[in-house]
Amino acid sequence: MNKIISFFYLGIEFLRMKKILFLFLLIFLQESIYAQNQKFHTEVLVVGGTTGGIAAGLQSARTGAKTTIIEQTNWLGGMLTAAGVSCTDGNNALPSGLWEEFRQALYAHYQTKNLATGWVSETCFEPHVGDSIFKAFALQEKNLQVQYGWYFDKALKNGTKIMGASFTNLKGDKLEVTADITIDATDLGDVFASAGAGYDLGTEDSSQSGEKIAPGKSNVIQDLTWAATLQDYGRSADKTIEAPPGYDPKKYYCSTSDAPCFEKPYAFNTLKVLDYGKLRVTKGRPNKYMLNWPPHGNDSYLDVVEMKAIDREKAYTAAKNQTLGFIYFLQTTLKQKNIGFAEDEMNKGMAFVPYHREGRRVKGIVRFNIDHIKSPYQYQLYRTGISVGDYPVDHHHGQYPGKVPPIPFPEVPSFNIPLGALIPKGIEGLVVCEKGISVSNIANGTTRLQPVVLLTGQAAGALAANAVIKRGQNIAGTDVREVQEALLQSKCFIMPFVDVKQQDPTWSIIQKIGATGLMEGTGKSVSWANKTYFYPDSLMQLGSLIQSMNKSFGKVFKMVPPDARKISVSLQNLVDLFRFHFAEINSDLSVESKLASLEKIFTTYQLPKRKLTDALTRKEIAVFLNYFYDPFKIKVDMDGKYYLQE
Repeated sequence: MNKIISFFYLGIEFLRMKKILFLFLLIFLQESIYAQNQKFHTEVLVVGGTTGGIAAGLQSARTGAKTTIIEQTNWLGGMLTAAGVSCTDGNNALPSGLWEEFRQALYAHYQTKNLATGWVSETCFEPHVGDSIFKAFALQEKNLQVQYGWYFDKALKNGTKIMGASFTNLKGDKLEVTADITIDATDLGDVFASAGAGYDLGTEDSSQSGEKIAPGKSNVIQDLTWAATLQDYGRSADKTIEAPPGYDPKKYYCSTSDAPCFEKPYAFNTLKVLDYGKLRVTKGRPNKYMLNWPPHGNDSYLDVVEMKAIDREKAYTAAKNQTLGFIYFLQTTLKQKNIGFAEDEMNKGMAFVPYHREGRRVKGIVRFNIDHIKSPYQYQLYRTGISVGDYPVDHHHGQYPGKVPPIPFPEVPSFNIPLGALIPKGIEGLVVCEKGISVSNIANGTTRLQPVVLLTGQAAGALAANAVIKRGQNIAGTDVREVQEALLQSKCFIMPFVDVKQQDPTWSIIQKIGATGLMEGTGKSVSWANKTYFYPDSLMQLGSLIQSMNKSFGKVFKMVPPDARKISVSLQNLVDLFRFHFAEINSDLSVESKLASLEKIFTTYQLPKRKLTDALTRKEIAVFLNYFYDPFKIKVDMDGKYYLQE
């Protein structure tokens, strides 16, 4: 009997233990399911911690919106850092917004403003330093969180309204983030494609882009590059890697003047080619080099745009092998065995992600093309400018296995990008930055560069936060001037005037007056750093100002006085104009009360005191136009057209 009782209690204990184990298992499974299927809400969701994505996230958070960045790598900065393209292109003379904040942080880190170590750029730095700077910026923002290791899966939609996005990781876990506003900061436009927005891919014909020089429709996009960071380990070192699968040295012939070549050899020798991307390093550290070399180097043509983000990883093997082959060629054929991977950079010297020059381009409520860049004042989009660039049009097609339609790239001045290019047509709750903004294939050749993308991302963050905080999430109904004002407060250029510095107390006024069209700049093509000049110290004819008024407001204003074309603008001229014409537009105008306070204006903006009859410089005209009238009170739509308030 005792044995039976013992077995009975043992059975009960066994069942009890099974129940406990079952409960533990249930709890474990619930926790695992929770871990694998996370969900949360944020006001602004930024898909991609790319160059544009980190800028968008920072600006949105600073503006006051609860913001989340979801990034597939564990780095921030995209092509500037994780893709290893850490010698930047353009905007050296346009110290705008986060671009300038980033450079100032680089100057502080390296304890010098001389970052022109590589001959391709005025700003060269180590990728890991850039990543650290962006992470430090992010940590300072209480409204910003960042999650790493998640690949974009699909957009969450309710009809044409984007409600957020879902993600997956390499373990198969799932993440769902709902948001008031979502920003597509992916390199290839994955979010707006998933959302059902219209887009273009490849070259265009004139009927698509509106450009006479458009080469014709094709699916050809620019080459990508799998960059690497190399290091000089000293002449006695041997850092030679194994040749990658399918290595063919002929791919790299003519890459430098030292290389074998069956055609005209490249002009520069191997050391000069390495110096192309020589990076600034901390004093006393060995030389490092960005390997991003187009002529018979490590550019690749891959058709991966329409793949899911996580599925592209296998396809990228070909681009990685192209780079590994070029490194092996450098080490063997070009006898640079001492040059090897900088193992403290990125993925032991290899980039985490490719440098995509081009992907999908969304069909936005505005399409920005090369004609808008060439001749901004023939159009109105410049009035809605939110980011600036000065690089010429530059396309990479050396690796495409076929004939690329020829494009006669024109000379261009510096330019600004219109706000409407960030807003998809027919889709609500979505903003686009990075390279997928609404531009033509040709224009993409300059809007894609790192500083421009950083600034466009900053504008996307300002737009998204404005929609959340002020506009009830209505992006298309955004007040252009509100976004521009927010960007000016963040020291962002909305007009690319190179000759009025931010330290000038009149800088923001001149930016605003330039964006009204009442005073136009003069654009010039200047090699690899194009310019637009305001000429602040020059005089201006009264007739020119009145013509600008006619053009801007769509009205016919009389010349005051009749011989205005021969007279330089004076304060008296402006007072007369305000009395006769500006009062028609702004009934709140009170010239006399403002004249009584002129003393303060001279002092505030450090202007010389003028008599009413003295000729004014363009800088002074801008200040008095803004003081007497404040042209930003007149609103513009996304096409840049003025609409007068009732």
